[in-house]
Amino acid sequence: MTIDTMVLAVGPKDRDQLDRLTEETLDVAGPTGATVVVGHVFTDEEYGEALEKLEFDRDADEVSPDDVARRHASVREIREELDAADVDTEVRGGVGEHAGAIVTLAESADADRVVIGGRRRSPTGKAVFGSTAQEVLLDSPCPVTFVRAGTK
Repeated sequence: MTIDTMVLAVGPKDRDQLDRLTEETLDVAGPTGATVVVGHVFTDEEYGEALEKLEFDRDADEVSPDDVARRHASVREIREELDAADVDTEVRGGVGEHAGAIVTLAESADADRVVIGGRRRSPTGKAVFGSTAQEVLLDSPCPVTFVRAGTK
C-alpha cells in the first residue's frame, strides 16, 4: 500500500508521548515521502481554553481551529521534528468529540494512515468511559497505527 498522506492526531493528553508519536510517524513518512497532517482536536471546552491561553481574540472572525492548532505547543514541537527530517507537513485543527473529529480529519485529508496515541485501560474503564482510540480504530477510513503510552 502506498502512503501519500498520514494524519498524526494529537490532543491534550498526548503531551507525555509526543516523541514516540513523532518517531513512529517518521518511521513511515520518512522513507515513503508522505505528507504528514498534524491534527489537533479540541472539545468545545478545550477549544475555548486554548483560545484564551493562546490569547486569540474570541470576537475575531478570522480565527479557525487550524489557526489555534498551529500555535499549540505540542503541534509546534512535532512540526519542528518533522521539518528537521525534511518531511512535508500541514496542520489542521478540529473541534468536537475527539474520535469523530479525528475520523473526519482523516477523511478530509484523504489519509492513507492515521497515527494516534493512547493508554492501556481496563475493560471496565473502556466500557464506562469509552475509548477514543477504539472508536478511531473502528471508524477510520484507513489503517490506524496505535502508539501506546509508556512503552518503548
